[in-house]
Amino acid sequence: MEFRSARRAILQLLRTVTPADLPALLEWMRTTRDFDEFTQDNNDILLKNIAEDLRNCLPLETMLSSEHVALQKIQQQPEPTVHVDAFLYDEDFIDSLCEEGKMSRNYCMVCGSHQTAPLGFISHSFSLMELKFIYHHVLPDLSGKVLVDVGSRLGTVLYGGYLYSSALQLYGVELNGDFCQLQEMVIKKYQFTDRIKVLHADICTQGSLLQNADVIIMNNVFEYFLDEAEQARAWEYISQNVRKQGSLLLTVPSLEDSLSGLQINIQLSSWVEEVPLNYDVYPEKHIDREALEQIHLYKIL
Repeated sequence: MEFRSARRAILQLLRTVTPADLPALLEWMRTTRDFDEFTQDNNDILLKNIAEDLRNCLPLETMLSSEHVALQKIQQQPEPTVHVDAFLYDEDFIDSLCEEGKMSRNYCMVCGSHQTAPLGFISHSFSLMELKFIYHHVLPDLSGKVLVDVGSRLGTVLYGGYLYSSALQLYGVELNGDFCQLQEMVIKKYQFTDRIKVLHADICTQGSLLQNADVIIMNNVFEYFLDEAEQARAWEYISQNVRKQGSLLLTVPSLEDSLSGLQINIQLSSWVEEVPLNYDVYPEKHIDREALEQIHLYKIL
């Protein structure tokens, strides 16, 4: 059916709707995500295909047995918390898993009773929405620029940068060899090798890379994977090497939150200047504004 006929058919259908129900139907049409499959561009589809590939390689909680510190820290949270990777599992996917009994959003506060409370969810990856927000609305044009993702994990920042930006080179630095292998699998399958490179390394050995980077991204990178002394050491190294004037540092959570509680002496006011972000670029009701507000951008002074 061509455009004119399709438009006429839709208008005719709307005229048959009960007047009392028409406002609700129009509101649904304005806000629903049921049309996403018809409006997604090819890059969105590619990222969803990558997510499916990765889901097939990983357990539901997306945590590996080699992540000893992270597993321990999640278990030590004051309230029951589970890791749900936001890139692999969006809200609709989680809902379907809950319906199938494979996942729950709640835990029993008193075993055997009906008294329940919401589980805490934590993710170490950006969702598709967050990636698009970062590359379309937070970062400037990256033509000719070098981007470094510290703790690249599944590689989502790298794949998003390849598809949503013109960055010259995208580097992922990841300490866990198992995750490096997964990233290499994706990079080869989707032919991203011309612009993406993954380094199996401790970021504290990559001074030259950090010194020359134009954009550095750090998503929840140290808190769950290092003890406090190691976190302090890593942040000292970052602050000493991320010094290229005018370069950008994007973090989740804020630098203030990341450094609070650590025995460290980093003077933020002489190192960075925070860049205000517009979190209202997505007016849709289903957007997770709270997640967007965790994203902070800084310019190196």
